[in-house]
Amino acid sequence: MEKKMFKIDREANKVTPITQKTFSELNFKERQHLQEWIAKHPSILGEDLLIIQKEFSGFDDTNERLDLLALDKNGQLVIIENKLDDSGRDVLWQAIKYASYCVNMNKSDILDIFQKYLNQYNAQSSAEELILNFLDKSDIEEVSLNTGNSQRIILVAAHFRKEVTSSALWLLTHGIDFQCIQVKPYQMNDELILKVDQIIPTPESKDLMIGINQKEIDQRKTQKHLQNKGKEFFDFWTLVLSDFQKQTNADIFKSIRPQPRDYLVYASSLSACNYRIRANGRKTATEFYLDRLSQDENKQIFDYLYQNKADIEKQIQWSVNWERMDDFKAAKITLLFDKTIEKKESWDEISSWMVAHMTQLERVIDPYILQIKKEFKL
Repeated sequence: MEKKMFKIDREANKVTPITQKTFSELNFKERQHLQEWIAKHPSILGEDLLIIQKEFSGFDDTNERLDLLALDKNGQLVIIENKLDDSGRDVLWQAIKYASYCVNMNKSDILDIFQKYLNQYNAQSSAEELILNFLDKSDIEEVSLNTGNSQRIILVAAHFRKEVTSSALWLLTHGIDFQCIQVKPYQMNDELILKVDQIIPTPESKDLMIGINQKEIDQRKTQKHLQNKGKEFFDFWTLVLSDFQKQTNADIFKSIRPQPRDYLVYASSLSACNYRIRANGRKTATEFYLDRLSQDENKQIFDYLYQNKADIEKQIQWSVNWERMDDFKAAKITLLFDKTIEKKESWDEISSWMVAHMTQLERVIDPYILQIKKEFKL
């Protein structure tokens, strides 16, 4: 049975058919349109991705170009190949070639590739900062990128030939991280709609294969750094949590244990909206972090709080950073302190600041959470 789409008219109590079209009928082009839609809104593909290159041709001894190169939330490279109405027979072979070319890329390569992309499109941004923000990390030394032979492949087309889907399914059974995303345009009067479906799912992650030498060096350095930093974080949080225990007028963070990482989380009464304390060599912060499954809900909650900005800042009595982060799913409200944990003699002062300002942040935000739950029925 052919799948059809209809628009519901609630007032007239009827449905209107939405006509499926082809990209060629609508005069849409692969690079000019489909590729740009994905580059600007990678969530089209069903997940948070950070596009780091477009029409990338920086492979040794070949002039071939892959359509889009991205990072996922695990720091893995994602090769994205786009076709319009027909996948053709060679798209899978193309994508596998590009994945094999990308296997040698280490952290330094990826940062350089992304920075060149940003510079090319006149984006006044730092590749390192954007990657740290995307991965919710604070120190590039703690970030692993493109580990092992675990590059992912995403194929995008309106129609996939059987020889493509059959081969893709076979690759899935052999541990290749593969997705086929079907995109189809629809039209109703002057309105155009893009329908997106994942027709071949990503399998469970398999054991990582042995990496290239330089990547192994990167990973050993990262692991050693994490071990040293982990102990430092654990010791620092032990001090901070001890100071929270001494608080008699608040329960926040009293049930939390120290961890070997640069942040701790305390759940608010609003699901997936948390209070965070963060400390590392780059910054010291207290945060209210909005990380619900729906990006729209996160922005809606943030906007509600931002409407009350003057009152919130007056009560907190500290400079507040309002970070809506429109290009990402999450949003956050942050208070920053001008000292870091690099100098151990600053730990007591940092801890006192954290306890005082996180306690105050919770005291100010919690009443608004009750209003938000009631207002938006969350």
